[in-house]
Amino acid sequence: MNYSNSTDFLVRAALYEEVKSAGSLLVRLQNLTISLWIENGKIYALDNRCPHMGFPLHGSPCKDGIVTCPWHYARFDAASGGTFDSWADDVRAFPVKVIDGEVWVNLAASFEPIEHQRQRLTDGLQQGISLVIAKSTLALLQLNISPVEPFQKGLRFGTRYNQAGWGSGLSILTCLMNLLPYLDEIDKPLALYQGLSAVANDSTDTPPRWGVHPLPHQPALGEESNLVERFKRWFRSFIEVRNAEAAERTLVSAITAGINPLEIADILFSAATDHRYLDVGHTVDFINKALEALDINGWQDAELVLGSLVSGLANASRMEESNAWRYPVDLAAMLPVAFDSLPSVLEKGQSKRGQWSGQEKLVSILLEDDPQKIIDALLNALSCGCTEEQLAGVVAYAASLRIAQFNLNNEFSDWDSAHHSFTFAHAVHQGLRRVNSIELLRAVFDAAMSIYLNRFLNIPPARLPSVKESDLKPDELLKQLPELFDRQQQVSQAAHLVASYLYQKGDAKKLMAMLGKLMLRENRDFHVIQEMEAAFKQYSFLNGSEAGIHILVAATRYLAAHAPTRRTSYQTYQIAERLSKGDRLFEAEN
Repeated sequence: MNYSNSTDFLVRAALYEEVKSAGSLLVRLQNLTISLWIENGKIYALDNRCPHMGFPLHGSPCKDGIVTCPWHYARFDAASGGTFDSWADDVRAFPVKVIDGEVWVNLAASFEPIEHQRQRLTDGLQQGISLVIAKSTLALLQLNISPVEPFQKGLRFGTRYNQAGWGSGLSILTCLMNLLPYLDEIDKPLALYQGLSAVANDSTDTPPRWGVHPLPHQPALGEESNLVERFKRWFRSFIEVRNAEAAERTLVSAITAGINPLEIADILFSAATDHRYLDVGHTVDFINKALEALDINGWQDAELVLGSLVSGLANASRMEESNAWRYPVDLAAMLPVAFDSLPSVLEKGQSKRGQWSGQEKLVSILLEDDPQKIIDALLNALSCGCTEEQLAGVVAYAASLRIAQFNLNNEFSDWDSAHHSFTFAHAVHQGLRRVNSIELLRAVFDAAMSIYLNRFLNIPPARLPSVKESDLKPDELLKQLPELFDRQQQVSQAAHLVASYLYQKGDAKKLMAMLGKLMLRENRDFHVIQEMEAAFKQYSFLNGSEAGIHILVAATRYLAAHAPTRRTSYQTYQIAERLSKGDRLFEAEN
């Protein structure tokens, strides 16, 4: 650390002969516990608290000017406090003066805590050290740094230092940033830590991603009337033939030409919906998350962030290539016929917009087993005035019912089939709220077909929890929820408790904060975090309705099915949290 000694605050610590005789001496000065060492006549003073895990440094050997903590063998320069082991962090060092045989310690020694913690966060990301990430995240937020700053650092790191491009880690980070408004204040640093750790984990032992430069001498926006369409056409054609490099250069060129974010989003979503249900929904979800990340980031680094999507988009599996979408019913052949009629259907419904009220009937059809009837119902809704956003919202709700009514006799892995449909439908809904794209509208039909293919998961359907009186008040019910998540196979019990809470007019904000807390204490799981973020957002559109209750019931069931875990990640965070409070970790357990 670089200490400033412009103002001395010297405090008498001990007699020189005392330190010389003891070799190492522990002193308490102005509420600080400081360990003194003497080597070759020179006295060193370090904070007695090892910055790694808070264990005492007193009694550590000092050899050749290096203090080695006996607990985990972290090594420190005795003069500056700098560590030789990045997982440990620097320890605070104090300048020493010997005056008339007395040892005086300068307690004015200080350092720049914000810059130090920013660097420590970078260190933690680069070396994938969860404890360092947790400590620096907590420290930065305690120093009143906005959560956006560590998020930005994680976003830049994850898009630059992972050759594979955008993946689950960056999606987890963005999901958790989106969840911050729903969480208790005490849980927000934990959410950030989980997201940043996920990014670091994805980037461990991977080469950096080298971006591409824009095309030279491109016309500025406004100099060519069809510039946007040209870039869109190029991008889609390169994705079609899986040429990621050419597609990325096209996209970067479009961004640097000044094409606005809505048109950039349309270009991405159009290419992602030229084929069916890419990578079981992950591709569209990743695009949506990258766009949301840029919203948080003020659209800085757009070329870097959106460029990281291209390889995954170009190489994504296309569901028309899978047996399920071809046999025994050729869904991939049925859908293009529907897509051809979209322009005329939308035109027919234009004058009736705002008048459609067929949500309940459409949901019922979406859960049936006739794909042509489902397609026809979607087209009919649009012709009757249903907006693209409304239609996507209804499909997202229907997808959530596959989870809310998931039969527990299915294999555990089948939870993810239902989950993918819901989070894909949610991403499509969010995308259509951003940009009214006829190409993206095709994905609503993809989501509906995925719901159809998952019908076996609800045979027979689990019963939705109904209105049920309880002897307990809502707040008392909520207190029981954590204990359920400490045991396996409490899916139905947790769902009934949540339903009872909501039907008794319990505060949904408190419930979501509790569910967020219970999610964060588990080892981070990409799908669980996706599920909760999508459910909370969808509930915000259906606030107070029975459909909203069903969505939170679905999220509860999914979380309960995936709990408890070993909670090792949470244990690491708890260590960091205790260190930030000055707790003693080395005392004997009770």
